[in-house]
Amino acid sequence: MKNILLLVHDDVGQEARLQAALDLTRAVRGHLTCLDVTVMPVIPGNFLAATAEAMLLADEREREGANRERIEARLAHEDVPWSWIEATGPIAPSLAEAAKMADVIVVNRQLDSTRVPDMRCIASELVMGSGKAVLAVPEISSGFDAAGVALVAWDGSKEAIKALEAAIPLLRLARTVTVVEIREDSVEEPAEEAAAYLSRHGIKPVVVRRSRGVLPVADALYAEARAEGADYVVMGGFGHGRLVEALFGGVSRSMLTESAIPTFMAH
Repeated sequence: MKNILLLVHDDVGQEARLQAALDLTRAVRGHLTCLDVTVMPVIPGNFLAATAEAMLLADEREREGANRERIEARLAHEDVPWSWIEATGPIAPSLAEAAKMADVIVVNRQLDSTRVPDMRCIASELVMGSGKAVLAVPEISSGFDAAGVALVAWDGSKEAIKALEAAIPLLRLARTVTVVEIREDSVEEPAEEAAAYLSRHGIKPVVVRRSRGVLPVADALYAEARAEGADYVVMGGFGHGRLVEALFGGVSRSMLTESAIPTFMAH
């Protein structure tokens, strides 16, 4: 895990993304690539709409240009190697295209103070479609403590396995690692298998098995994260697919909606 891709866009979640990406890059001694996305406005209509779009795009480019100047001035004083690339278009496809040589993409989970841009949708698309791990941070996050307390949400799925594999460089840095299995049905690969896998990488986790009782799985996971004082959660993303989770709810959707701590996901 050496190549960190950060979404740069002038929105309320940018500061949290930047701090998390800088902390992560330092922790893994990696390289930070900043992707500055200018979102092209779309106004349905005739020639007048096209003219308005052109004007809005010019404003957006000017705003992102000023944003770039501010961020680059800050990066010049940070102790991480970095590079800058630009794209114009929708955020999620732009990130997916730029992530071909990335290990982790840093975005927000759903923003609390605004729905524009729709960060939950962006994060979901990247988890499902980019083939890369995604670190989704809350809007109010002040950084990312890779050396803190890590909680691995385990259900034995191939998504959970993929997330565990991708997170090994982080989990090696963690002060403590807890593998939590919230039981619903039988688990094909029990938590002990995950613990054994981690131990072969020099990581000695604690295994916790819980019955969710009357709580939804996401709520049981939140409770465990609070009890452990977790600094971040590692989990597989959208094991039931985005459509099913959108219709019926799900752990991934819930974490990307309201998690109070950074969530590291892979699919």
